[in-house]
Amino acid sequence: MAASCDVLILGAGAAGLMCAIQAGRRGRRVIVIEHNARIARKILISGGGRCNFTNIHTRPENFLSANPHFAKSALSRYTPGDFVETIECHGIRYHEKTLGQLFCDRSAADIVSMLQTECDAAGVEIRTSCAVKAITPGFRVATADAEIDAQSVVVATGGLSIPKIGATPFGYTVAAQFGIDVLPCRPALVPLTFSRADAQSFADLAGVSADVIATAGTASFREKMLFTHRGLSGPAILQASSYWSPGRPLTIDLLPQVALAEALRVRRAAGDPIDLRSFLTRHLPKRLAARWCDLNRAPDSPLAAISDREIDRLSAAIHRWELIPSGTEGFEKAEVTAGGVNTAELSSKTFEARKVPGLYFIGEVVDVTGHLGGFNFQWAWASGYSAGQFV
Repeated sequence: MAASCDVLILGAGAAGLMCAIQAGRRGRRVIVIEHNARIARKILISGGGRCNFTNIHTRPENFLSANPHFAKSALSRYTPGDFVETIECHGIRYHEKTLGQLFCDRSAADIVSMLQTECDAAGVEIRTSCAVKAITPGFRVATADAEIDAQSVVVATGGLSIPKIGATPFGYTVAAQFGIDVLPCRPALVPLTFSRADAQSFADLAGVSADVIATAGTASFREKMLFTHRGLSGPAILQASSYWSPGRPLTIDLLPQVALAEALRVRRAAGDPIDLRSFLTRHLPKRLAARWCDLNRAPDSPLAAISDREIDRLSAAIHRWELIPSGTEGFEKAEVTAGGVNTAELSSKTFEARKVPGLYFIGEVVDVTGHLGGFNFQWAWASGYSAGQFV
């Protein structure tokens, strides 16, 4: 069976569906093909099933890319407020959880239903369980049961993260086929794993969490950290993981709310009989405080008996805990993929490939990666919206 359309979109995720809606509204004949049996599977599982669909504090600084300026154009043309206006028109109730993160009150399925309704209204045809077998210049796209001729092809196939819901390298394969550069991909927003030595010291603290500042390279994040059986997770670690490089240290301030050296000296001068272990237990989970004291040979004597030199040593140890992770939990546990289609190959306004007129790349497949907290969805909406104005 043969078919034709103005715009063929590969991938029915957040970016692909947004692009389809915009193109359809402009009167373009749009077909979206999706190799999964359902559309928007990543949306459905996101945010614990409630979809952290945007962040009201979105700025270009919340994104990583080899070209930090590339995202500015799209992010300015389609803002979090624009998406909020759309969901409000559909009566979807939502709330701000923390740090500008917006979630559905009820279910992520509300967002998917909204996107489906908008696609229907725009005359978009969606074909699920439809895998691409070949793409030839022109563009003719062969699937298992049809060949589709299109004036434009939009690659919105996502990255490599969470393969259990269908993630594949297909988008990068298409880019390579057409001679478009792809930067190395790596897991981002991903838990980090302990070295063997650190596992022996900390693995049994699994389930313990604390407010910390995690630093990788020049990027620092103050949020919760969670110990796991295999390593470290929690928002602070996921954020830092996007900036961490194998073999490099991760630095953690375990007590960002207290300047330890100053606090200990004040208490010592006041004649406070408390010991360091008891002091730390007031600010850290009891198990973590005890383990830290054991590993750092903290004295059990009252503060009055601790020297300035010892106080400085202990303060440095707690504010600058440095460890070298053995690696990450990989794409299976990564929320997104860093790297991807080189932005130097694309127009930041239209997302069209400079070398191949009519071929577009949007969303996670592009080398733009957001911080944790709804930024990656905002990038999907913004890049999809922008491309949809030009395809």
